[in-house]
Amino acid sequence: MRSITLYTEEIDDLDGAVEEFYAQTEGFVFEKNTMGIFFAEEDLDYAEFYRILSMKWDFPIIGCTSMAMLTGEQGYCPTGMSLMILTGDDVEFSAGITEELDINNYKREMEKTYNDLKKKLSSPEKLVISYGGAVYEEKDVAGDWLVDELTRLSGDAFVFGASASDGFTFTGSRVFYNERVTKNGQAIALVTGNIDPHFVRINSVGEKAPFQYEITRSEGNRIFKVGEITFEDALKKEGMKTGKIDVMGDYILSPFLVTIKKENGDEVEVTRNLSLLNPETGVGSFMGNMPEGSMVNIGLINRNELKSTLALAFTDLFKKRETGEYKYDTLLCASCAARFMGLASNTSAEGETYAGRVPEGVSLMGMYAYGEYCPSEGSKTGKLYNTFHNYTFSILAF
Repeated sequence: MRSITLYTEEIDDLDGAVEEFYAQTEGFVFEKNTMGIFFAEEDLDYAEFYRILSMKWDFPIIGCTSMAMLTGEQGYCPTGMSLMILTGDDVEFSAGITEELDINNYKREMEKTYNDLKKKLSSPEKLVISYGGAVYEEKDVAGDWLVDELTRLSGDAFVFGASASDGFTFTGSRVFYNERVTKNGQAIALVTGNIDPHFVRINSVGEKAPFQYEITRSEGNRIFKVGEITFEDALKKEGMKTGKIDVMGDYILSPFLVTIKKENGDEVEVTRNLSLLNPETGVGSFMGNMPEGSMVNIGLINRNELKSTLALAFTDLFKKRETGEYKYDTLLCASCAARFMGLASNTSAEGETYAGRVPEGVSLMGMYAYGEYCPSEGSKTGKLYNTFHNYTFSILAF
């Protein structure tokens, strides 16, 4: 499979933007099967853009809005839109999107769409690339549940993707498939054929706080009690910031590490951002599920580690391609919006980690997300489990 990443800052003159995309593919050979992955800032009139683009290109495109983008050539891109084109004679793609999802219909609607897509493949899917809505209201579907459902429907194929983001307006995120624009639809692409996907997940946690608690009462993304005390009381006990409701900014360099126990006895560590504290009930609300029985701790990060740990990860990834350990020509990335906030004024830092180092023939594209989908390795077995994350920089190499 081959790929190319296209980018333009233009979002107002859509005819001009499309012409830029067409021009950037000069010399690129489209093979038998093709699809696109698309990211754009929230102000783009996507439906009109796609109408113009599809006059020449009729391959399926999935994607979502993003507060900023990453490309191999430009690095950090705060505005505009990017399109990665995947093509190959020995791969197959089947893409689509669900209806708008909520907690009452998501399983039914996802199963319906997924089964329709699966019928179009000649062999079982090896990889699921998917983008969904963010959680703003109680009726919205948690990212964990979306990843779990995709895992169930695929029969444990690898799942990679993210939750759509916006410019921290928390109203402008959208999910795309061809001409369709949704707020909470799930865009899904099944991939099979000659691919060998590899995954890298970086949370940049250098040290952990010297305490750990068991979650004894929780519901979804909310922790009521750890041990015998409320979650907020535990934070007070450890000298952490309390006494206010919106604590996202206070904990932006202190993500929570949660060790989730699997039915087979394995354990997976995931990263979570604390967003809200309820002073009356002592409940903490996170940007991902916090299962009862899991162990929770706090990671300690400085801003320099956000860049240095990612730079090391890219160095290792490039070396593995050079030695032949990994074979890939495409890097698809998702970085958490919380990492973006943690970078403060140095917003271009993550793009700088690979600047001028991407191997020839490799295309790279990424986005900033309100949650990342990426397999995580079990600490006891080494098995990969599809997982919903916060605070990670996740990479799919294939």
